[in-house]
Amino acid sequence: MKNVLVTGGAGFIGSNFLPYFLEKNREYNVVNLDVLSYASDIKNLEECNLSSRYNFIEGDIRDKKLVQSIFNEYSISGVIHFAAESHVDNSISKPEIFIETNINGTFNLIHTAYNLWMDGPFKFKENFLNSRFLHVSTDEVYGSLGEKGLFTEETPYAPNSPYSASKASSDMLVRSYRETYGLNTLITNCSNNYGPKQHEEKLIPKIIHNAICGKQIPIYGDGKNVRDWLYVLDHCKGINLVYHKGKFGEVYNIGGKNEKTNIEIVTTICELLDKKIPKNSSYKELITFVEDRAGHDKRYAIDASKIENYLGWKAEENFDSGVNLTVDWYIKKLTK
Repeated sequence: MKNVLVTGGAGFIGSNFLPYFLEKNREYNVVNLDVLSYASDIKNLEECNLSSRYNFIEGDIRDKKLVQSIFNEYSISGVIHFAAESHVDNSISKPEIFIETNINGTFNLIHTAYNLWMDGPFKFKENFLNSRFLHVSTDEVYGSLGEKGLFTEETPYAPNSPYSASKASSDMLVRSYRETYGLNTLITNCSNNYGPKQHEEKLIPKIIHNAICGKQIPIYGDGKNVRDWLYVLDHCKGINLVYHKGKFGEVYNIGGKNEKTNIEIVTTICELLDKKIPKNSSYKELITFVEDRAGHDKRYAIDASKIENYLGWKAEENFDSGVNLTVDWYIKKLTK
């Protein structure tokens, strides 16, 4: 059996990934390291507790001694690294924690992996010849697009928030361990994820939560900021594929090809709620425009042709099908 460390597995993407990964890959034991911050929910992993191949450890990737002890005790031979502070608004008000977690935490993980797996630069230990480190990142490292064009794996980095700057920095750390030490690294940069189990601070769950609770639905600026939306399980399938089939040292962009403005998103969700749980008036009446976020990037959009052409990945959900599944999940959660 192979022992894989998944960080941040109780967060949004991690808690969707772990059940899928355990079911898909029965040759692995999985250790989930999560600090259980406000954005994590251990209840989202109840199905994993049924597996004898799953172990949960509450702890912080910034804790060097803990990280080292986990690598040594479990003889970790692979890492899939989700753990990160990820809310842009929080990075604007409290950037320090983003630097500490996203940069220093990533350094602790990758340097510990290097020390366990290798005898020196480009010299893998015999028991760790196929070990690899997959770092899950974001399209926000590329900055903001104009009305046309797509982010590719060759797009220069131009982060515009403390969050995206911290993720760009962690990407560069991972890249440096590939170039300097020959560590088998992989990086994925994804577009905006949505789906079940996401914290309500994020746009889509906030829309659903506020609408069902009869609260105002705040939309930044004019609502015309554009994002490419990726259903979370499609992202998880892409990560699993990259981990197993990705080429040593490569970067893969994972996107949904679903560009939508924020106002389109909120309108679509309100119309779905009008049909699924109708009230006397439309949920659209709750939409409220608020002062724009500082440094708000105008548009993100990903070219996912590399992972599609070389690894055979393709998003299975379009936005209409994915958002319908998402709304149904939150209705069940919020109205039970």
